Amino acid sequence: MEKYRTAFDAICADPRYQANIEWGEPREGHPEGSVAQHIQELESNLTQLRSRLSEEEFWKLRLLIHVHDTFKAESKPGVAIAHPESHASLARAFLAEFLDDLDLLEMVQLHDEPFALYQQDSRQGRFNENRWSVMRKTIQDWDLFLAFNIIDGCTIGKSRDPLVWLFQRAESERFTAADILAQ
Repeated sequence: MEKYRTAFDAICADPRYQANIEWGEPREGHPEGSVAQHIQELESNLTQLRSRLSEEEFWKLRLLIHVHDTFKAESKPGVAIAHPESHASLARAFLAEFLDDLDLLEMVQLHDEPFALYQQDSRQGRFNENRWSVMRKTIQDWDLFLAFNIIDGCTIGKSRDPLVWLFQRAESERFTAADILAQ
């Protein structure tokens, strides 16, 4: 737990973090505007879940909250999630400077993947099953990943439909972290 708290403190003190969280104007999905205001809303959601979390889970989620969108200011607009200049890839590289937790790094990289797959499904009536499978096998702690999706998806400007889709998909496959590791 201490390594996550130490990483959190170092990240919040980093000048890149401090500059980047000021980025953002009100827009679709983010009427709050800046990354800092988004973080504040997510911190409030985390507080509501606090009693259900271990100390380690709390600090991991706090790291995800503070890092996942922090590099939107430096990202190349419109690139794929896996592109090295996407906000997710930049956030992952930043977090990797402070922490070597591969699963958390993967969660930062893939935090928007469920939404992207939901959009494909809602627009085309199908989604890229391979991308789902890769995400399913890549993320090890699905309880934490789903908790983060709740925290990030339950904000004023976001529809709950993508969350419902994600949980229905996970439930329909009835998978657990142990199932994924066994594959």
